[in-house]
Amino acid sequence: MKNVFHSISMLLLFILLVGCNSQRSSIVTPIVVYKSQDLIITELSKNTFLHTSFLKTNDFGLVPCNGMIVKNNDEVVIFDTTTDNKSSQELISWIRFTLGCTVKAVITTHFHEDNLGGLSAFKHHNIPSYANSKTIELAKKHGYSVPTNAFDNALTLNVGDKVVVAKYFGPGHTEDNIVGYFPSEDILFGGCLIKELNADKGYLGDANVVEWSKTVERIKHEFPSVNLVIPGHGTPGTSELLDYTIELFKHGK
Repeated sequence: MKNVFHSISMLLLFILLVGCNSQRSSIVTPIVVYKSQDLIITELSKNTFLHTSFLKTNDFGLVPCNGMIVKNNDEVVIFDTTTDNKSSQELISWIRFTLGCTVKAVITTHFHEDNLGGLSAFKHHNIPSYANSKTIELAKKHGYSVPTNAFDNALTLNVGDKVVVAKYFGPGHTEDNIVGYFPSEDILFGGCLIKELNADKGYLGDANVVEWSKTVERIKHEFPSVNLVIPGHGTPGTSELLDYTIELFKHGK
């Protein structure tokens, strides 16, 4: 439970920081709008939500895992499924019956279970799934659920009258990791490629630590004015998360 308590305390700190940062007009004070044993949904801005589910691991205990929900008009695009089908079904139901929106697509940011463990629930509802072609290859190789639609370097999808972008910048946490970006609110979903402040390096079994910092430097250059950065685990923050991740892996160890 240590990871869960840490995540809650960091979220409270994030609420205080955002409350003192009123110049970021699209960002609101984070509000937990749904909570169950398996799923937490937090409103981060007018049209962006954080979904958090939990993965039991041998090395790190019960790990909170983040994804992003982008809403515009009556449509939603989701970055990363929850960790399993049960909580993904819960997420889909909340979006449909509470937000009153259609889930237009789900985009998985890499091949690990915490990013696509609930993919079958989306497929059951005929929701299109997208992933980097490298992610599809690795998901097949490791026997995980496989997203249906592949792209090579970048993908742009409409959500209402706005767009969301998914883009590959290079290896880091995995060889296939991508990030998601919501231009109209300047919010970046970094997934497991980006670390929360003060995090350790975490699981490195599929990592490329030599290239990790260089990849994040390219992301920082691409999105210099980002309002909010959401890591794969832990508390969202400013572009400081990019700087922290770059420094953490700067020496390739």
